[in-house]
Amino acid sequence: MMRRDRLLLAATLTAIVSADLYFILLPKLWNFGRGSGQFCSCGPDNLTLPMQGGLATPRLSNWTSVSPLAGTTAHPADGGSKLERLFAHPLYSIQTPALGPEERLVQAEQLMEYYRRKVSRWERSRHRVWALILENKKKYEPWISSLLTFDPDASWLKFHLGISRYALYSRDDPAVPQLLKDMARMRVVNADYTQDEKALKGTCDCTQVVKPSGHHLKLALKMHNFAKAMFKPMRQQREEQTPEDFFYFVDFQRHNAEIAAFHLDRVLDFRRVPPVAGRLVNVTSEVLQVTYTDDLRAVFFTSPANNTCFFAKCLYVCKTEYAVCGSPDLLEGSLSAYLPGLSIAPRISIPNPWIRSYTFSGQEEWEGNPFYCDTIKQLYPYNSGNRLLNIIDMSIFDFLTGNMDRHHYEIFTKFGDEGFLLHLDNARGFGKHSHDEMSILAPLTQCCMIKHSTLLRLQLLAQPGFRLSDVMRESLEGDPLRPILTEPHLLALDRRLQKVLRVVRRCVRRLGENGVITRDFVKSTERPQARTSWASTATW
Repeated sequence: MMRRDRLLLAATLTAIVSADLYFILLPKLWNFGRGSGQFCSCGPDNLTLPMQGGLATPRLSNWTSVSPLAGTTAHPADGGSKLERLFAHPLYSIQTPALGPEERLVQAEQLMEYYRRKVSRWERSRHRVWALILENKKKYEPWISSLLTFDPDASWLKFHLGISRYALYSRDDPAVPQLLKDMARMRVVNADYTQDEKALKGTCDCTQVVKPSGHHLKLALKMHNFAKAMFKPMRQQREEQTPEDFFYFVDFQRHNAEIAAFHLDRVLDFRRVPPVAGRLVNVTSEVLQVTYTDDLRAVFFTSPANNTCFFAKCLYVCKTEYAVCGSPDLLEGSLSAYLPGLSIAPRISIPNPWIRSYTFSGQEEWEGNPFYCDTIKQLYPYNSGNRLLNIIDMSIFDFLTGNMDRHHYEIFTKFGDEGFLLHLDNARGFGKHSHDEMSILAPLTQCCMIKHSTLLRLQLLAQPGFRLSDVMRESLEGDPLRPILTEPHLLALDRRLQKVLRVVRRCVRRLGENGVITRDFVKSTERPQARTSWASTATW
């Protein structure tokens, strides 16, 4: 009996010592191995960028910072959903400041009044629409009058209301997975050209190497509840890569790249890409028969294979855009949720400091000057705030997707210089899985700066238990057009992620950790709650 008691006591002491070693000593050793282990001791209003050669060190936003990894395991147990475990990790439970009215893009009363006016305009013009329908002998009047309704609880409205100065949506916003579902099944009541294509008025200057926005085939679709989405049709099969002889500025725009970019942006916790869902669109009943634009009707035709096809307006002038065809009517495409209108939420477009030369033989300064970032750090708005760090985030995002076409970025004017960058127009990503374009990472390699929160998430996604390709594969399984990416593209994400981390390690060896890693907001919640993954909630 006494021998059994001794054995029980020994087992208890062993368990206590093991728990102390695992949860207390090992995290401390981990922090010590990374350097000083101490975060910026300055106050929340005085977070600064790393010093580099005496250059200006801009202040960061007023977020606190503590280690998010203390008490967490590096490798979760095998089995189950990696995506759920990722979003339950403390790094994905970071606290953001309480949102006041000035922190939100639009107020509920303001947004509702804006859309009530739009509904009133539609009601006034409905008789004209009905006349057009009757003139074309379509029997859609009861269908439109019964289905075109304004729902103040619609998911797209909730998405607009959830936009803040920190991101397009919060991590656990239920409106976003619901919006993904809705975009895949909402009834289309009107199709039209996008505003940029309308601005061209059908002109096409063949002398331009790079055609302006609007020449690429895309449509604005209005849904039965006044939601709007941009439709980009399938132009390239998933198994095809960008031809070797193609310049980046004439590459195809891929619908699956838009979809995958949204999921990657969410997995990286940037949340700067509007929700995107795949959908099979009937180009006859959901485009041709619901458009009231003569110009759009005029570009429809029936192919020799009896498929319904349409093309961009300047197709037969420049010979650079090709028709897309249904099979015979159904056509794959991406639907990107519209942001609030410019009249209620103005945005500005700003040239990327690392813009490429959009000519056949030209070269920008950054392509030949390794010290280009030193100049950028002296210029407004990159000499203060977090704008430059956000540019570096964007370059990492684009490198992972392989998108070389980031010539501009947009911000909401309401949030000023401290607002986040919108990662719009990602259709030229995922073109070559066999090639990693290192020049996309120029902001990171030349500036040698990165947010601590970004680096920690990249390191987490490089671990086997949270492998980037695995969580992306799982996330994309929720889209109706799955599979979105081929396996080589998914594996390329892991390879490119390792190259990003390698660049950071080289910078740290050269400049030291404090000279490279900017301590931004990394305060996690004490008890992160495991949330349902969007891969399961967004399955149709």
